[in-house]
Amino acid sequence: MAAPVPRVVVVTRASEYAALLARHGTEPQVRFFLEQRGQTLDAVRRRHDRWMAALDAVSQAIPADWRRARVNRPDLSRFLFEPGDLIVATGQDGLVANLAKYLHGQLVLGINPDAEQFDGILVPHPPGRAKKLLAAMAAGRAEIENRTMVSARLDDGQSLVALNEIFVGHRSHQSARYRLRLGNREERQSSSGLIVATGTGATGWAKSINGERAHPLQLPNPTDWALALFVREPFPSISTGTSLGGGLIDRQGQLEIVSEMDDGGVVFGDGIEDDRLDFAWGMHVRIEVAEQRLRLVRA
Repeated sequence: MAAPVPRVVVVTRASEYAALLARHGTEPQVRFFLEQRGQTLDAVRRRHDRWMAALDAVSQAIPADWRRARVNRPDLSRFLFEPGDLIVATGQDGLVANLAKYLHGQLVLGINPDAEQFDGILVPHPPGRAKKLLAAMAAGRAEIENRTMVSARLDDGQSLVALNEIFVGHRSHQSARYRLRLGNREERQSSSGLIVATGTGATGWAKSINGERAHPLQLPNPTDWALALFVREPFPSISTGTSLGGGLIDRQGQLEIVSEMDDGGVVFGDGIEDDRLDFAWGMHVRIEVAEQRLRLVRA
C-alpha cells in the first residue's frame, strides 16, 4: 500500500500592513495614520514584503504532489486538523502559542519571516530551510522538542490548555478573591490574580514576575514536566494571607482554586481573554501539567 500523501498546513496571520489596510481602507489613509504617530509607511511595507516573501518561500518548498492548506489565526478554532498534518507556522512566536492548543501530536515547523523583528524562540528557522525540514518531517527524521503545556479544568467539565501560561483572576482591575491549595498548603487570598507558567512561558510573563521576587523560583525548562505558580501582588488582611505566593508543580501535582468572586472571575490561557472560561463564585478549577504537548521541529 502506498504511503499517504502528506498534507502541509501553513498557519499565519495578517501582517501589520494588512491589518492597518483592513482597518483604514486605503493606503493613503494608512500613511496618514502612521505619520501622525511618527512612523512611516515605507518601514511597514518593507516588513510586509519580507513576510510575503517568507510565505512564498514556504509555498515553493512544498512538493507539488503534496496536499496543502492555509489557515489564518482567527480561523484556527474552526479548522479541522488531520492527525498526520505537517504544520508550518509562519509568523511571530506568539502564533505558535495560539496554535498549540488545537493540535494533538502533529509536528510544528516554526518559520521566522522577519529575523530583524521577531526573536524566533518558537519560530527559529529561516524560510530557506523549509524544504529540507519538511522532507525530514515527512520521513520521520526531524529532531523534535516536546514542550510542556498546562491545563485547567473547571468542576463543570469545561477545560483549556495553554503553551505559555494560564491566568486566573478578575477580568477587570478589581482584586481577585479565591481559596488556593497547593499540596498540603492552603490559603484564602486577595490579589491581582495568579499565573501558572510552563517552561516556555518562563521566557515571558513569568520571567518578568520572577525577576521582581525577593526569592525567585528556579523556573522549569520548556521540556520539563513542571509548572511555576506566581501570585500577583497578594494583599494581607484579617481574612487573606500572602504566605503562598508561588511554587513549583510537578507532573503528579496540581493546583486547586475555589472562586470567591461574585462576578468577573475568569480563566484564560496565553493572554487570549476572548477564549476565557467564566470562574464564578464557588466554582473549582484544577490546574496541572497537560498530557498534550507541543511537538516543535528543532532540526
